[in-house]
Amino acid sequence: MINYHEPLFRPPSEALSLILQITLGCAWNQCAFCEMYSSKQFKIRKEEAIFADIESLSRYADRYRKVFLADGNAMVLSFDKLSRILDQLQTSFPRLTRVSAYALPKDIEAKSDKELQLLAQKGLKLLYVGIESGDDELLHRIHKGENFASTSHALQRARKAGIKLSVMIINGLGGKNYSQQHALESARIINEIQPEFLSTLVLSFPYGEEHFQNKFEGDFIPLNPIELIAEMRIFIEKLELSQSIFRSDHASNYLVLRGNFPRDKQEMLKRIDAVIKDPANARLRLERMRGL
Repeated sequence: MINYHEPLFRPPSEALSLILQITLGCAWNQCAFCEMYSSKQFKIRKEEAIFADIESLSRYADRYRKVFLADGNAMVLSFDKLSRILDQLQTSFPRLTRVSAYALPKDIEAKSDKELQLLAQKGLKLLYVGIESGDDELLHRIHKGENFASTSHALQRARKAGIKLSVMIINGLGGKNYSQQHALESARIINEIQPEFLSTLVLSFPYGEEHFQNKFEGDFIPLNPIELIAEMRIFIEKLELSQSIFRSDHASNYLVLRGNFPRDKQEMLKRIDAVIKDPANARLRLERMRGL
């Protein structure tokens, strides 16, 4: 067995995967909205320790077909280190079908096209990327360290190399002042990337709204539930995706939406319109969340 360095996070879809911690924390860790790894100092674990974990878990090889590489952006490792880890996983887990990890666009850009292709061939089949928004002004205000061009370019390179993408947008990230541009530019960047998986969650304040306000560069006025759903409508209405699975079913979402693009786009818009016309349910959920 292995001892994890807590807190440990993983995407919901990796619930049945083996979690292998190869980095601690997040290499960037400056985003205004994110507090996931605020208690950790970023560190790359020693290779011998990672291999020891793989060895200790290899006795359960028949149980696992998927491995998730933690923590925040394991893709930051060099090609050589990732390559050796993937090789060891393939040797120790012969039934393995997929390795996945969180990634930042800059992590992808640090690898050549050939290196990305080789990583895909060695089993790295899926990257989870929180791009948060496609709007350059908003990305600057939240200290994302990326822009529209850098994000789009990196993620398209990953897809061309044979790595699937699960991309996330944060509903309400810019508040009232940036809502329109956030929705429009987020749809535009998603249309360029054409990710296999797309999800949204609603901006939350784990350390309180004032804490976020102090880190956000600009005037932030939070959206109410109906405004959040209206922003989502603009986003979805502008999406032109050829084949993407969409999920907006995180605990933070006021309106649960699930579907496949382009097949279910109009049905999701109808659901949104129904809520906007009769917002009682959204208001009730807000009251429950605030304990009113």
